[in-house]
Amino acid sequence: MLAEHIGATLKKRRKELSITQPHLAELAKVSTNTLYKLEREQGNPSFEVLNKLAEVLGMELILRVKRNI
Repeated sequence: MLAEHIGATLKKRRKELSITQPHLAELAKVSTNTLYKLEREQGNPSFEVLNKLAEVLGMELILRVKRNI
């Protein structure tokens, strides 16, 4: 479920900014193949990759930790 949400969110934001996949990959310094996979919900990105993409897209990553008590 997380991969689906991440892929859809990245794709939506990229399209809002009218940026192509190859251009976003270049700006974020990640491979085009990595971006393709993420948007197709096939990738398992590292925090570093997500952070690079979020920065270029003007987004913020927030980590929430759920505690079971």
